[in-house]
Amino acid sequence: MQTIAVLADIHGNLQALEAVLLDIERQGADKIICLGDLVGKGPNPTEVTDLIFAQCDVVVRGNWDELVVNIQDDENFRWHAEKLGVERLAKLKQLPFSYDCIISGRHVRMLHASPQSVYHRVQPWDDKEKRLSMFEFTAQLNDPLHPCQSPDIIIYGDIHQAYLQHIQGRTLLNCGSVGNPLDMTQASYVLITGQFGSIEQDSFSVQFCRVPYDIEQAVRAAEKSDMPAVKPYVRELRTGVYRGLQKPE
Repeated sequence: MQTIAVLADIHGNLQALEAVLLDIERQGADKIICLGDLVGKGPNPTEVTDLIFAQCDVVVRGNWDELVVNIQDDENFRWHAEKLGVERLAKLKQLPFSYDCIISGRHVRMLHASPQSVYHRVQPWDDKEKRLSMFEFTAQLNDPLHPCQSPDIIIYGDIHQAYLQHIQGRTLLNCGSVGNPLDMTQASYVLITGQFGSIEQDSFSVQFCRVPYDIEQAVRAAEKSDMPAVKPYVRELRTGVYRGLQKPE
């Protein structure tokens, strides 16, 4: 049996990422897969990007990773792009859209948001048809081994809320957010245990992991920086509530 750690949405939060990587090491994971949004929102895009590329076996592209590469006339993206520099931006630009593998006889597809786009958001409370669209095959997908095949399991990030649902015999799983969780104020990732690469049916398990980290240290790092939108970022870290749902100060 192998254990695969799946994480997403670090958003430049170095303190949360370091805590999660320590926990993954303690758990003895054999592989680490990142489902995008390395950057954006938080103050340490360069350190986070370097750590993710150094520690992860697979990294797919998130919406913020794409935005900081492509948009230069908006301060929220330009600040992060300037911190990252040309070489890191080039790495982010080359990230694949998705990653497919077989674990214990199950076809697992991992991506940032949905098969339609890194910007197409699917929530656990959306209607069944929208959630089932997560299992569709689109031209965006990077799956040379199983073209046009609907997977058994989808693992994604983007919404910053960890959950698992079974829909018509298939599994929809969100790993939550490392650096900007919006369900509780602890970093989130998942551990998948099974026979990696095996087409034979075998045991398969999912463990949701929540990792406490020094939120106030992350707040101080943000407040000491000149990053844009510091106040809403800090409120999200401290409350776990999306800024669009918060009352303005």
